[in-house]
Amino acid sequence: MRLVERIDSGLNRLLLFELEDGYTVEGVHFRDDTLCVSTQVGCSVRCRFCASGKPGLLRNLSAEEIIRQYLIAREVFPIRRIAVAGIGEPLHNWENVKKAFSFFRKEGLRVSFYTTGYPIRALDELLSIPHNGVSISIHALRPDRRRKIMPFAGPVERLLEYLRNRLPLLSRRKRKKVSLAYLLLGGINDSPRDLFELGNVAKELGVSITLLYPNEVKEEWAIGEERYER
Repeated sequence: MRLVERIDSGLNRLLLFELEDGYTVEGVHFRDDTLCVSTQVGCSVRCRFCASGKPGLLRNLSAEEIIRQYLIAREVFPIRRIAVAGIGEPLHNWENVKKAFSFFRKEGLRVSFYTTGYPIRALDELLSIPHNGVSISIHALRPDRRRKIMPFAGPVERLLEYLRNRLPLLSRRKRKKVSLAYLLLGGINDSPRDLFELGNVAKELGVSITLLYPNEVKEEWAIGEERYER
């Protein structure tokens, strides 16, 4: 693996890594000390708003390939935190992600995860390990809308039912590290009713919400900054 391109954009540095077989994956260095790493080439979830998932899943990264992103990037940037939030669904490559997580922990790094929550058995294990944050991408509470924007993410009803049963078993300290991510998409999930229901779910689960602003989505899904701020 080698670093073939670096693009500086404001506070972020986009890194393009070329793998031995010619495939490429992306990493991002941000907040001065955090590296976002990829876990797959492509992604089988294929969220409609995510360009990296359009080709579908090409292959999983090995644990070594996940780790190498960090080893290469640390030669250029200071890194104290790892965000497992790049290309791919980490729970779909869980065995290799676990091995990389163990390495990062031994390096003294703080590791957080971003996931759509499936498969549930892997999510259950993730919530049990000494992570520094798990953000679960919900994006829509109504099953038909979630399927429209996240066609292969798994049923939201089952995910929420699991969280209702599992989160109360976590310590208060661990539960504070779990959050819901919600990307606002115009005409899809941004109505007052949608956001009211989202708030009720978060309150019921005892977790926080991160509202995300879309960068590049279909024109009909775009929302203005003023609407996002409201």
